[in-house]
Amino acid sequence: MKILVLGGAVSGLAAARLAHSRGHQATIYDADTARVAAALREGFATVAGSWSADVLAGVDLVVTSPGFPERSLPIVETLESGVPLESELEFGWRHLDCPVAGVTGTNGKTTTTQAAAEMLEMTGCRSAAVGNVGYAISDAALHSWDSLVVEASSFQLRFSDTFHPKAAALLNIAPDHFDWHGSFPSYQAAKQKIFQNQTSDDLLVFDADDPGAQRAVANAPSRVLTVSAKHRNEGGWGVEDEALHLPGIRVAVDEMATNDPSFLVDLAAAGLLALELGAGPEAVTQCLRNFQPGAHRRRTVAVINGVGYVDDSKATNPHSALSAVAAFPSVVLIAGGLAKGLDVAPLAQAANLRYLVAIGEAAPVLLAAARVPAVAVATLEAAVQAAAKVANPGDVVLLAPGCASFDMFSDYAHRGDEFIRLVNGLTVGVAQ
Repeated sequence: MKILVLGGAVSGLAAARLAHSRGHQATIYDADTARVAAALREGFATVAGSWSADVLAGVDLVVTSPGFPERSLPIVETLESGVPLESELEFGWRHLDCPVAGVTGTNGKTTTTQAAAEMLEMTGCRSAAVGNVGYAISDAALHSWDSLVVEASSFQLRFSDTFHPKAAALLNIAPDHFDWHGSFPSYQAAKQKIFQNQTSDDLLVFDADDPGAQRAVANAPSRVLTVSAKHRNEGGWGVEDEALHLPGIRVAVDEMATNDPSFLVDLAAAGLLALELGAGPEAVTQCLRNFQPGAHRRRTVAVINGVGYVDDSKATNPHSALSAVAAFPSVVLIAGGLAKGLDVAPLAQAANLRYLVAIGEAAPVLLAAARVPAVAVATLEAAVQAAAKVANPGDVVLLAPGCASFDMFSDYAHRGDEFIRLVNGLTVGVAQ
């Protein structure tokens, strides 16, 4: 079989490796010369430069990476040509021989995926977090596993047809990635593919307090369980009486790394997925007590003169940023960046907001919508300085941009690292 792989980054190279291991001929297309060079070093045939539909001649299957939006020319012309098209997630999934848990949602995917995989590994299972977390599912398919936990983005789900996780979590859904999908209905439909092939024998978990998730799973064919950081629905699981409850498990919230509601929901979902795939209650309990949020996910950098400085650079959409603001009683918010076609105005009107510092391309919209004192600045350095000047003891200076970082930084991690450096440069604080 002749396979054309769109994209030569992590997932594209993984798909090409898997194709080669199964005796197929793989060619990688990428306009980026550095990625083409990396593919050549691995011995793959490549096509570089501007896209041409001529590349599709003789191709039996196109495997696409998340970097190609569904309305991009390579995708559109592949669909028009009649050549079968699938995502790298779908391609990798078809070559697995182990049960899978799938995790999707607008926010919280990585925490849930990594926690569930850790619970399984602590039980003694050969398991791993794969997919959108950096270890491509196609690379995982080259090895033997007892189970895998797959972080599935909407980009990867969009072009999947047979993906069938034994256990799945659709954590939440709010507007995001309009620049990739074109509309909210298209984005939601991609997310719903996480359960489209499930049956009543399979598990689907969602946040009972998220309206988007409630609507999305309404007609799911799966066995559905809810989680909540506020209460336990009948037949559901979550926080009750200051403890997180799962089947056969009770962990006091004050024994966990944080009482952040979003974090508690993610860990509850992870626990249900892991238990479904064979994790032991002891391992799940231990992970619940010890698991730490990942870098740039609502982490306190320092407390300086009574003011907390919190890095949530991973909050790359309004839904996530609003959740972060709601976690603190008085917030000096640093927000803005590349809005991706989303409405960022609600960030400037959040209930716990005391002051807003706007940055990036979205700054004018935020400034116009602000119902609290606000200022727009040109750099993150200026934003940290401005926030420090107006913050009072008891306030939290929160970096929760609600936007992508690409107008100013290489990615959210670069933005978060810079925030940490700038905060640490203000004065010596006490890390919390």
